[in-house]
Amino acid sequence: MFLYKTLSQGERKLAAIMFTDMAGYTALGQRNEALSLALVEEQRKLIRPILVRHNGREIKTIGDAFLVEFPSGLDGVRCAYDIQRVIREFNISSREENRIHLRIGIHLGDVVEYQGDISGDAVNVASRIESLAEEGGVCLTRQVYDQVHNKFELQLESLGLKQLKNVNVPIELYKMIMPWSMTGYSETTTKSFDKRRIAVLPFTNISPDPANEYFADGMTEELISTMSRIGGLKVIARTSVMGYKGGQKKIAEIAKELEVGSVLEGSVRKAGDKLRITVQLIDSMSSDHIWAESYDRELKDVFIIQSDIAKTVADALKVQLQRQEVTTLNKKQAAVPEAYTLYLKGRFYWNERTRESVDKAMKYFEHAIKVDPSFASAYSGIADCYTTLVNYGWMTPDRAGSFARDFSTKALEIDETLAEAHASLGMTLMDQFWEFTSAETELKRAIEFRPSYATAYHWYSILLVYLRRHEEAFLAERRAMDLDPYSRVFNMGMANILAMLGRTDESLREYKKLIELNPDFSPAYFWKSDLHVLLSEFDTAVEDSKKSADLDGSPISKLQLAWVYAVAGNKSEAVKILNEVKGLTRDEYVRPVQIGLVELALGNREEGFGWIEKGIAEKDSALLMFGSLPYFKEYRKDPLWRQIDEKLGLPKS
Repeated sequence: MFLYKTLSQGERKLAAIMFTDMAGYTALGQRNEALSLALVEEQRKLIRPILVRHNGREIKTIGDAFLVEFPSGLDGVRCAYDIQRVIREFNISSREENRIHLRIGIHLGDVVEYQGDISGDAVNVASRIESLAEEGGVCLTRQVYDQVHNKFELQLESLGLKQLKNVNVPIELYKMIMPWSMTGYSETTTKSFDKRRIAVLPFTNISPDPANEYFADGMTEELISTMSRIGGLKVIARTSVMGYKGGQKKIAEIAKELEVGSVLEGSVRKAGDKLRITVQLIDSMSSDHIWAESYDRELKDVFIIQSDIAKTVADALKVQLQRQEVTTLNKKQAAVPEAYTLYLKGRFYWNERTRESVDKAMKYFEHAIKVDPSFASAYSGIADCYTTLVNYGWMTPDRAGSFARDFSTKALEIDETLAEAHASLGMTLMDQFWEFTSAETELKRAIEFRPSYATAYHWYSILLVYLRRHEEAFLAERRAMDLDPYSRVFNMGMANILAMLGRTDESLREYKKLIELNPDFSPAYFWKSDLHVLLSEFDTAVEDSKKSADLDGSPISKLQLAWVYAVAGNKSEAVKILNEVKGLTRDEYVRPVQIGLVELALGNREEGFGWIEKGIAEKDSALLMFGSLPYFKEYRKDPLWRQIDEKLGLPKS
């Protein structure tokens, strides 16, 4: 262990300090000095590029140990995870005696810098807590936890108060829960589920009118939204819980599949403007009722009911509410009952994601605004409709983007804390306006106001892909999947990111698993065909892209098939499909960048880059993804692409 004294001279500042140490290094050096020195050198080669990516400043190495300074706790925590991930991947392909086992400690505090070195209590604490980390693990102090809470994507578990040598006051420590340690659970390990990880099951409609089913579904979604604003809870998203509608499975089965420690279930009875809502919170291990309540209220009190349920659940699960969370939950929300009912109908149809259902949802949201012009959520609903229309190619980006931005902004003018509106605005600024800095701010605000908002994490991962920050994108998508494990879109996003990281075997497994569970999901075949092109498996690539085009029939999937044919050497089929798409006159957006890719694959360089320039003018977001995907790396070597990179204002490919 290394001790440091505080210097009387030098610059004092607040910094995050990381201390790393190789477990078993001293013993290895005594047995095999040459091997120990070789492993230290290998460790340095692996770690140093990661430090640069995360703004780490290497202060010095001390034998096998690194002392590193970061401008923020979040940089340090993300770097620590990345180091352990890379070391793990190195170990998988290495013999046991050649494996590296690291412990990492991180603390945030005052340091004194003098002549390029640093000292002080922060350095001392970081060096002390490193030894308390598991092999392959990361240990951090409460000071770091407070800074990264709700911003870092992996679970951080308290180790309690620890007394450290030469530190006067006990310090609360946390450990990082690594994704690879979160394996499947057997019946005997169900008790290890975190009780603060909770699933809100679809509420049962017991209204006299069966047509009020939309209201029960809407209450489920709105309660998930309200509870997911509490940072101390991990609330499973709507997509993953709606499959349990109808109550065919036991609580224990659901808990095992979703890996939740608590389940909230209930019923809704709506008769005119009268409501009866019954809820019960259940311990998934014992099936005991932790808390139950019935509410007999008027429809206008629905927001008060939702807030009361959220606060009571937090209290029952011993979650300490932060000041901002209390303010948000106590904030008086109101909507004309008719407008709220219309809004829930809009959300019901928007969730179906067909062209007809989105159009129907739009009408309900618009009607809600006419009834109650101050209802912020309805404006956000319209913004989401426009975002969906452009994402599915049902409307041009320029038209849909302007509407989405305007309605999101209007929602935030009414309620600045509305996470959904921040996320919609962030997505629009990112995809339709290419204002990446502002988009990142909005998406982070969405996550701040609603820490369990899976969609915001997913959209943020897309932005990070555009910005070519792939390791961070991986973490954001991992968090989205943690909150919504059954989402087809999120699982597909993870498979894509794994491919970008060069983890092709893992990526292929994810695609195959996704298709096995969702055989009619066209985008999965679309993206899987790209990966097979990268692996030079052209027959399988053609097969997959044909399946995507057969299921979908959109210009997007047809152009994908044309591109695959072109790179596979079947240029006649590629030209045939390309000409067919170019001749389309129906009201469906054709992405110019996709046409450009087909032209490039056919060897038509000038024509291809001409279409890509058209994509820049139209803000075709396919170009942003094009800049990150490994399948198109060859085209990005062209000098013309370097000019495009400059126009996009993105990091170099």
